[in-house]
Amino acid sequence: MTKKTAEHKTYPIRHYIKVMMLVSFTVLILDLAISIASISIVKQQSTRNLQDTAALYINRINHDFAYINHYMGWTLGNDESLLAMNTYGVNSIEFLKANGNLNKRFTELQKNYGHEYNFFYYLKNENFFLNCAPISVTYTDYRVLKTKIISYIDDKEMYEKFYSKWTPILVNNHYYVINIVPYYNRYLIGLISADNLIRPLRQINLGANGYVSLVDENEQPLTSPISNSGKLITEDGGFSNLLQSRTTINSAFSDTNFSTKMVIKYGIFEKIMIAQLLIMLLFFIVTSTLCIVLLFFKKRVLGPIQSFSENLAFINEAGQPADFKSSEIIELEQANTQFKGLVEQIKTFKITMYEQELEKQRIQLDYMKLQIKPHFFLNCLTSIYSMAQIEMYKEIENMTLSTSKYFRYIFQNGENFVRLEDEIEHVRTYLEIQKQRYQDAFIYYIEQEDQASHVEIPPLVLQTFIENSIKYAISREHEVEIRLTVQRLRIEEEDMLVIQLTDTGPGFPPQVLEKLNLGEPLDQSEGMHIGIMNTLKRLEYLYLKRATITFSNLESGGASVILSLPELPKKSK
Repeated sequence: MTKKTAEHKTYPIRHYIKVMMLVSFTVLILDLAISIASISIVKQQSTRNLQDTAALYINRINHDFAYINHYMGWTLGNDESLLAMNTYGVNSIEFLKANGNLNKRFTELQKNYGHEYNFFYYLKNENFFLNCAPISVTYTDYRVLKTKIISYIDDKEMYEKFYSKWTPILVNNHYYVINIVPYYNRYLIGLISADNLIRPLRQINLGANGYVSLVDENEQPLTSPISNSGKLITEDGGFSNLLQSRTTINSAFSDTNFSTKMVIKYGIFEKIMIAQLLIMLLFFIVTSTLCIVLLFFKKRVLGPIQSFSENLAFINEAGQPADFKSSEIIELEQANTQFKGLVEQIKTFKITMYEQELEKQRIQLDYMKLQIKPHFFLNCLTSIYSMAQIEMYKEIENMTLSTSKYFRYIFQNGENFVRLEDEIEHVRTYLEIQKQRYQDAFIYYIEQEDQASHVEIPPLVLQTFIENSIKYAISREHEVEIRLTVQRLRIEEEDMLVIQLTDTGPGFPPQVLEKLNLGEPLDQSEGMHIGIMNTLKRLEYLYLKRATITFSNLESGGASVILSLPELPKKSK
């Protein structure tokens, strides 16, 4: 031990101070270089992302403009309502009826492309101007717009300025983008506020003082530059504005004479650099101070700290930090006690997170059950009303009783699993309701093994696929056969409930069938396929991914769905 101490080379405290200062200065320079490079890379990446986002939005607007142009042109030349309005007088019944049909068409167009779009119709011979759908402009602007549009139509250069070209116009200090489509003596006009056109881009974070604006070909703003915080931006050119980082992105629309201007102001990057400089300065001061007191506290502080670090790294088999009482520093002993408490808190936190995840799954299951509550209630009432009109009293009694049984089953069912016998009876009730509606459009067969009667399955699973057959297979041209078969089989040393549902309809579309068999989600944007995706998720949760569903099209025509359900999981019983 004495020999090892004698061979250890010692240095004066000045040496340690020089080493610490050199290390501190090197770290400071490296930190500055890394900070500047990081800020530059982040700014470039953010700019590229914003350019891609703006391009996606502008491409969508270009597509919307092109479709609306085509739609208005086709409507002018082919729509019977416009032909009737052009033929009959403005006060005639035929004109009013055709006007109502025209409003329905453009109201549907608004639903698809946004209520910000406004549409107007002008009959030049009758000097008659009206709106084709609900408008989102003020009455004051509407009156001025009407006058301006009529003057544009009378202008000989109207075709050059407005035909198939969206053009900005100023109305009461507010810009609108307008397109006029002519056809002989009648015109359709599309219009949208410039502020509404770029509203989605204003949701992008461009910095505290960043903004998006619509500008014309001369870079003159068509909208007010508003920051993310909703404040009006003024280009004052002050000293603070010069110090702030600024990036401008211009993106043009197709077949228009205006574009978007995105001004990005990320002052936060400069603040990050200043903060890092202050941190490095503090680091240098602390390091210098530590160099001075290093010699005096080496034995009393550094040694015990090293021992404390070794004890922290040691965790016993029970997952607790090892106790140590060799240190003479009370604070380190207290820190060890706190560390053991922290380990306990982490374990408790993990248990809490696990329980919360289970609760989340339970809530998801409950929500999916709510989604499959009665969704054809109005159809049942409509059918009963139709039967009452033609005095089909016996059919009304049957329909009312079946509907009552159907909804009683749904509302009284609050469990994750029900008896298969009850579920099949519910399916039979549902099919009888549908036969009241579709009469001889389909027949159904239900085949069930006696040994499978008391097996439990999730509620409303069978109805989901039965509904799918009713919706897509039934045709007025020929009678469709729907067959439900239930068997109890032993597959790979496990008792399985095998349920097969087939129909003689057109079968699954190829693209839908491919996604179902690959386990990919179906498109639910238009309210379609919600029931199937809902059921697949429920089965995945309830059977812990052990249930299988096979989708296919039969060679003789029609769709086939086979459900293989294992025994009921123990935790769900």
